Amino acid sequence: MVIDASVLAKYVLLEPGWERIEELLLKDVVSLDYALAEVSNALWKHHVLYGRISREEFEKRVLVVDAVPNVVILESGLQYLHHAKSIALEHRITVYDALYIAQALKYGELATSDKEQGKIAEKLGVEVTYL
Repeated sequence: MVIDASVLAKYVLLEPGWERIEELLLKDVVSLDYALAEVSNALWKHHVLYGRISREEFEKRVLVVDAVPNVVILESGLQYLHHAKSIALEHRITVYDALYIAQALKYGELATSDKEQGKIAEKLGVEVTYL
């Protein structure tokens, strides 16, 4: 199953439903290497822009992000980029979101918190788990 950055960020930020994500992480899951940058950016926003987490909390959660490669197989997004650009143009979504859909087309399943991305993935034949 492909797990996107929205789901990883929800887990790292301990947002409602994070426990279900922890269960997924015990299975074979894959994601894109740049998901780590996306999740790190979400942490940055919660600390710097929104003031929702302290610097100390930011540092603790960064350790969780750093551990993601120990439990999630990370693939290069470059192998999916060509297909993702087509998906993005055809469905009017970002290339970032389309990359996860392109990856999910290979594996057949996607876990996401992004309803728009999920609906497009479903249209393309991917089984979607919403978290």
